[in-house]
Amino acid sequence: MSARGRFITFEGVEGVGKSTQVHYLADWLAGQGRDVVRTREPGGAPLAEKVRDLLKQSPHGSVPATSELLLIFAARAAHADALLRPALERGQWVVCDRFVDASIAYQGAGRGLGRERVEALAEWLVPDLVPDLTLVLDLPIETAFERLDGRGERDRFEQEDGVFFRRVRDAYLEQAEREPHRVHIVDASGTVEEVAVRCRNLVAALLPDIKA
Repeated sequence: MSARGRFITFEGVEGVGKSTQVHYLADWLAGQGRDVVRTREPGGAPLAEKVRDLLKQSPHGSVPATSELLLIFAARAAHADALLRPALERGQWVVCDRFVDASIAYQGAGRGLGRERVEALAEWLVPDLVPDLTLVLDLPIETAFERLDGRGERDRFEQEDGVFFRRVRDAYLEQAEREPHRVHIVDASGTVEEVAVRCRNLVAALLPDIKA
């Protein structure tokens, strides 16, 4: 039986470059000889992708906060069953764009539902899926907004205001203080390549058998 794989997640507010860095790190890990799976949340499984489309494409303000949280965890449960657990049990390395920390930041802090509700759902549905390493890409909110402006039309989450995203960012910073062994803040300023090097160096320093 193969050893359990490693689970690495990327977090951060909109516009910090998570999706790009997921691809860079996954490609680098594959070059290191790891069998790597890239995925995202909400999403990563057929049912979960449908929930993602519903949440992203609904009009701004049309999804109540509690409904949003429950939909995300419904998608997360489907993702866990269809992809995450099987991949990790096969010994694959999973690199995921968002996981439970996103719900703590966005729904718990951003929407004001509180950390306790999020943690209760996580303990019920995915208690066995705590990331080995979480990289929070961090930028000042104003800088993140400037990046979003260059993307074109914003989805429902990207339309939130600065006050919302400051609560989200503060929750991520607090999470790094709560779990310094797992959650690490990465300066997301500079070029894509510069940020990728910072991420690789952290992975190499914190996980065994990996060289930068």
